[in-house]
Amino acid sequence: MRPYQICTNCVMDTSDSKIEFDEHGVCDHCRGFKGDVLPNWHPNDDGKAMFRAQVEKIKEAGKGHAFDCIMGMSGGLDSSYLLHLAVSEFNLRPLVFHVDGGWNTDLAVNNIQVLVEGLGLDLYTEVINWEEMRDFQLAFFKAGVPHLDIPQDHAFIATLYHFANKNNIKYILNGGNYATECVRNPKEWLYYGTDMAQLRDIHRRFGTRPLGTYPFSSVLFHKVYLRYLRGVRVVKPLNYLPYTKEHASKVLSETYGWRPYPQKHFESRFTRFYEAYWLPTRFGYDTRRVQYSSLILTGQMTRADAMARLEKPAYDPETIDEEFEYIATKLGITVDELRHYHQMPLKTYEDYANQQWMFEAGAQVMKTLGIERAIKR
Repeated sequence: MRPYQICTNCVMDTSDSKIEFDEHGVCDHCRGFKGDVLPNWHPNDDGKAMFRAQVEKIKEAGKGHAFDCIMGMSGGLDSSYLLHLAVSEFNLRPLVFHVDGGWNTDLAVNNIQVLVEGLGLDLYTEVINWEEMRDFQLAFFKAGVPHLDIPQDHAFIATLYHFANKNNIKYILNGGNYATECVRNPKEWLYYGTDMAQLRDIHRRFGTRPLGTYPFSSVLFHKVYLRYLRGVRVVKPLNYLPYTKEHASKVLSETYGWRPYPQKHFESRFTRFYEAYWLPTRFGYDTRRVQYSSLILTGQMTRADAMARLEKPAYDPETIDEEFEYIATKLGITVDELRHYHQMPLKTYEDYANQQWMFEAGAQVMKTLGIERAIKR
């Protein structure tokens, strides 16, 4: 087992088993940001001009339609601020699209509502069949893998893409951004969410009911078919515009009464439990290292502040028993069964059928073409 080491520039460490350090102790995440992202990222007037050119294309495509684009809305900071900018600054007419996977927090519901009402928009909500979602999530628990959030994430993505395709919507606004996400979760922590071979294998082995209505979308469907045959474009405006967490949260709070979350992705009750407790205590993976390292690299957090925050767990030890009770009850199992899954032997994506080769080849092609940056290994 390799000795423990932490990057001298960010807070990524050897909990990422594939991390590499140079002679100065700087990790490959930092070097990837400096070499791949920074030279191609322009969150300034140049970037704003580039996005305005895209806005004109979006508006042209939407002429004669009720909406000129579609945007997935979780109630999180990224999607909320993107919605604010898209409407108030660029006068776009997005269909606000929310997928209810059964785990919304009250805060997320409130944040979606205040944004939609404040901007005078329509909200379309698609509800995933809970019994199928529950069965799929339990299959991942039984599989023993780290990437328990795939059933929820995949449903969100697939539902949005299929809706856009069915309704001939040509532009999808996406809140993904370099400012808070330039460091990516290592593959061993959070595996590819659209590896259909893996999804089918895990459910075939551990699922108990057919997924008759659960939405699936293979990477070939939304990366190739939708983009090149149907002409559907995914646009990430926050990569063209000045964006910092502190400013965005202040604007949303003062303008709409939006309220911040303790941590990124905590708009989902399941994701809060999974990222704050399950991943760190079962696998030793703390996603805050990825989030804080992104903020360090983009000048929004000091390394000293990140190190201090990491000294405390992301979950509240005094309420974790209540969280176990809530998650177990929602999934229709006992707390003892849920704790059994926490103690069972560790598994990885490599223990199940996968198409890793296809994803890595596609990622390299996208990087070569300049479509995507900061692709980790």
